[in-house]
Amino acid sequence: MNMKMKDMGILNELSELISLRMKSVFALDHDGKWVEHKAHIDYDLWFIQSGILTIRIDGIEHQARAGDVVFFYPGIPYMASTTDQGCRFIYVHFDFEIGNQQRILSDFPLSGIIPEQLIREETILFVKAFMQSNQLDNMPGNRLYLKACLMAVIAKIIELYGQDRYTGTFLNGRRPRTAELNLDVLQPVFSYIHSHLHKSIKMSELAQLVGISEKYFITYFKKTLGITPGQYIYQIKMNRARDYLNLKKYTIQEIASLLGYPDPFTFSKAFKKYYNVPPSKFD
Repeated sequence: MNMKMKDMGILNELSELISLRMKSVFALDHDGKWVEHKAHIDYDLWFIQSGILTIRIDGIEHQARAGDVVFFYPGIPYMASTTDQGCRFIYVHFDFEIGNQQRILSDFPLSGIIPEQLIREETILFVKAFMQSNQLDNMPGNRLYLKACLMAVIAKIIELYGQDRYTGTFLNGRRPRTAELNLDVLQPVFSYIHSHLHKSIKMSELAQLVGISEKYFITYFKKTLGITPGQYIYQIKMNRARDYLNLKKYTIQEIASLLGYPDPFTFSKAFKKYYNVPPSKFD
């Protein structure tokens, strides 16, 4: 498996825990004299509608043209300018989080300019939704649909990176998150959990994998991923339980055993708590 795809698997596994908060979205027109020096406090996407933008980060120039999407990470200073013809773009400020972790995307080099040809379909969908939202402001579902289109854009960027078709260049090898909070440190833990779902997993075992104390491991895990190790294990087990049931190949007792539950009753109780129906009625 492509290592990038494997790394991004965490977002697939925890997709049900991901929340997207669209804070503001607006269209701007700038003349040829426009220059902006800034560092955003949240994630920022620009959908370039016309003109050419030059974006300078750490002394390196990047150019974006009509149809491209520009992805800024929080806290990264930049200078943006345009040509004499000016430019127009739609911007959206948003948070993308798992649990209490609002900066989960910053563990991956996604910040940069996504070329039009890679993201055309999703961009057209978002721009149309934005125009509709402006024209029919009070129409029920407009804002929700716009948010769904934004999620489709972000999901496409993640997919492109996982397929090795796109890597952001704004960070130039740097990490926007501190070295103390790094998903790479937890990769052995993720691998171990996935390989040992059939047994009871102890926190002390996971802590040993990364060479830290059990107490600090739990704190580190939650700060880095936004959820506790126990919540992560529970989520993965419920994902697998759903998949096993959909296959219709295993009995409830067999699934309980595959997922490390001591008996079908304990498994059924955990499953019902998550899905609100017992596994026997899940369809």
